[in-house]
Amino acid sequence: MESSSSLILHHSYLSYLNPKFGKRPLLSFALMRNSRKCKKTRICSNKMYVPGFGEASPEAKAAKHLHDFFTYVAVRIVSAQLESYNPEAYMELREFLDTNSVSDGDKFCATLMRRSSRHMNLALRILEVRSAYCKNNFEWDNLKRLAFKNVDGSNTRLMREYVLETSHVETDSDK
Repeated sequence: MESSSSLILHHSYLSYLNPKFGKRPLLSFALMRNSRKCKKTRICSNKMYVPGFGEASPEAKAAKHLHDFFTYVAVRIVSAQLESYNPEAYMELREFLDTNSVSDGDKFCATLMRRSSRHMNLALRILEVRSAYCKNNFEWDNLKRLAFKNVDGSNTRLMREYVLETSHVETDSDK
C-alpha cells in the first residue's frame, strides 16, 4: 500500500498563517507576539552573487590582504622607530627581513617571535603597532573613496582606449 502524506487544514487554522482568513483566535495573538521578537531573515538581496569564489567571500579575502598589509605597515613603522633610538635592534630586524617575507603577516610575526627573546619583543611591538594602526590610524572612509575613484577611473580609461582603437577616428596627434 502506497503511503502519501497530505495536510488538510481547517479554515480556522489559516488565520495563524494569513490575517485575511477571519478573526484570529486568542491563541494566535500569543503566537504572533512571540514571533515579533524574532528578527526576520532577509531572503532577497540586491547584492551581486559571486560564483565559485572558494571558501571565503571577496570581502574576507580583501580583509586578509589588508591584515597582511597592516603587518607590513607596522614593520615599517617599528623599523623607522628603531633606526633612530635602537640601531642594534634595527639591524636585527633588517637582517630578519632579508631572510623572511612579510607577505604573510602572521607567519612573519610567528617566525620572528620564535627566533629569540629579543626578537620576540620586536614581534610583540609589531603586533601592538599593527593593531593600533588598524583601529586608530587607517582611514577606512578614504580607502572606500579611493577604491571607487580608482575603479571608475580605470574603467573610463580602458573604455576610452578601446573606443579609440576600434573607431579609427583621427585624433589631433594623427593629423
